[in-house]
Amino acid sequence: MIHIIKFRGKKKRQLHEKTKAPEKRFSGLTFLPVFLTAVCIISTGLMAAYILWFYQGSYQEETSGEKYDRYYIMITQDDKSAFWQSVYEGACERALQENVYVDWLGNDRFQDYGVEEQMEIAIASGVDGIIVTASEAEEMTALIDQAAAKGIPVVTLYGDNTLSARCSFVGVGGYNLGREYGRQALRIVEERLAGTTETLVVGTQDRPVRVTILVNSYTKGLDQNILYSGIQDTIEQERGDAVIELSLHSVDDTNAFSVEESIRDIFMEGDIPDILICLNELNTTCAYQAVVDYNKVGVVSILGYYISDTILNAIDRNVIYATVDIDTPQMGGFCIDALQEYHDLGYTSQYFTADISLVSRENVDEYLRREERTENE
Repeated sequence: MIHIIKFRGKKKRQLHEKTKAPEKRFSGLTFLPVFLTAVCIISTGLMAAYILWFYQGSYQEETSGEKYDRYYIMITQDDKSAFWQSVYEGACERALQENVYVDWLGNDRFQDYGVEEQMEIAIASGVDGIIVTASEAEEMTALIDQAAAKGIPVVTLYGDNTLSARCSFVGVGGYNLGREYGRQALRIVEERLAGTTETLVVGTQDRPVRVTILVNSYTKGLDQNILYSGIQDTIEQERGDAVIELSLHSVDDTNAFSVEESIRDIFMEGDIPDILICLNELNTTCAYQAVVDYNKVGVVSILGYYISDTILNAIDRNVIYATVDIDTPQMGGFCIDALQEYHDLGYTSQYFTADISLVSRENVDEYLRREERTENE
């Protein structure tokens, strides 16, 4: 069986004199809000004008000597990870084939701005298309609809906004990905049942196998729920007689430090899970580091996400059990294809799904050799 853990203020009175008509008076307190509002509007306008001028000037400087048919912008929440670097490289490669220039807005100049703020800049700049890691938040819905109303097609990448006027979504098959995680978790359970020397055998009612899925607390979307369903259904259907306890652990994903702290909290508690399932690259790296730091190698099995050098080396050292490889260049290319089709035809496919593959102890050498060849080129 599976256990799912789941002003009042005073009214102003006008004073009327019997012999005199009422006079209009403006006190300093009355004038101050009007003055501050005017200053705020002017400052915002000047800032927007400066950003627009700087942004367009930077673009012209970067593309001097080249003439492109269209100009697209890619916006992501995280601009440092190897995952997004690879997605952007795939988008650039495909864009060049179409004589299109694609810029990663948050990569350098605007990295201190949030995704929504970057969206506002892109819309104000009048770009030809936007690629954005979206969420189901109402603010994001409004921004995508605003872009569409101005004739700017938006492709949601990895995270979707189903209620918006986005033209397409590029991501991974969440349910199938969840089923792959579920199968790998069951494989770990089988290995532990076969080789256990514990007094209380794992996978029984007295000692269930504890599987914890790391989910992002501030990422509002259906993707995590769909992926969780895939894991849950697979374990339920294929677990046999093994008793498995499935739970969720919320990770504060506001920044890298908060992610690290959220994952370390798991190891500071008494009930450490047997299997940790990570749904992004940063969570995988932080989980790996925590397992090493708390001396839980061999005690906690990690199922990771993506194939950075750190993750591949951890698999080679048997610290991470396996990871899911996403065809990130394909994802980037799909984004360009969707925008191009929409411009040329007026419509495009609603969904583009990138390929996934599993990296484990059996084939990690192949990936390590590939990474080595890439570095030597």
